[in-house]
Amino acid sequence: MEILLQGIDFFVHLDDHLTVLIQNYGTWIYLILFLVIFCETGLVVTPFLPGDSLLFILGALAADGSLQPQWLILLLSAAAISGDTVNYWIGQTLALRVLHHEKIRFIKGEYIERTERFYEKYGNKTIIIARFVPIIRTFAPFMAGVGKMSYRCFLFYNVLGGILWVGLFIGAGYFFGNIPVVEKNFTLVVFAIIFVSILPAVFEFYKSRRKAPSQINA
Repeated sequence: MEILLQGIDFFVHLDDHLTVLIQNYGTWIYLILFLVIFCETGLVVTPFLPGDSLLFILGALAADGSLQPQWLILLLSAAAISGDTVNYWIGQTLALRVLHHEKIRFIKGEYIERTERFYEKYGNKTIIIARFVPIIRTFAPFMAGVGKMSYRCFLFYNVLGGILWVGLFIGAGYFFGNIPVVEKNFTLVVFAIIFVSILPAVFEFYKSRRKAPSQINA
């Protein structure tokens, strides 16, 4: 319970924690942020790491001079792209186990199923769209590897999606994060970003739950 409360406190006061980290680590903060984004997108065991909200807050901190926006966009885009690339190759490595529905430790089957539904709906564009959907963002490149998507095709959507995701959220934080009304309600804004981000996943889950009874009755 104590760990859970600490985790909630970290997300609620993410801006404060980042300010302390910047003060303590100086330019090394860029490496720390690179690793966080890389792990959030590149490792199927860490989909819980902050993504959208973190980028927005970083944009706001860049606006007040605490960080350099050009370095943030360059390094974190590289982290997002390289993370997805690693995830793609992990998917290819584990493809046979996933296709044979073998249980893989640390990987939830429901996340794989949810991502498969995204691919059914959006095709290869899932790699871009998933960038803006937590959890799906982590599993989309993994399933691209499982499905043997052409690496050239994957790389195109990966690079485009990574730059769009990082650029849009850091840009939003940079231009809107320091508006007085946003500053006064910063925690609420961050929660709103998280809520909006997970809405597509919640909607897909709700649709799948509605379909299940109808399929049984049929």
